[in-house]
Amino acid sequence: MADQRKFGSYPEFFVHYLEEHSDSRNRILHAAGTLLGLVIVVAAFIFKHPLYALAWPVVGYGFAWIGHFLIERNKPATFEHPFWSFLGDFHMLWLMLTGRLQQRLAENGRSVVRE
Repeated sequence: MADQRKFGSYPEFFVHYLEEHSDSRNRILHAAGTLLGLVIVVAAFIFKHPLYALAWPVVGYGFAWIGHFLIERNKPATFEHPFWSFLGDFHMLWLMLTGRLQQRLAENGRSVVRE
């Protein structure tokens, strides 16, 4: 379960964030939710229905929370650290898209992750 630890900085939090996302299936769900959430926001404005952008949290967090509750069986970091968790979603997605996530996991001592 996620705890109520206090983190002195975002980099310190991000190490914890990655520990809470050790299963690749959870990371894939996070990536899908984050990307679909972005698509919803962009499409809402392109099609001139800005209120539709309000659906992004349901989609983005829905995918992520399914990953936490059904796969990782832990509590999402969003509950204790909402802003840093939001940043962490995009940070992890960027590392995934640039092919640097596995290296970062290994640097954090997580070279053996559940796949």
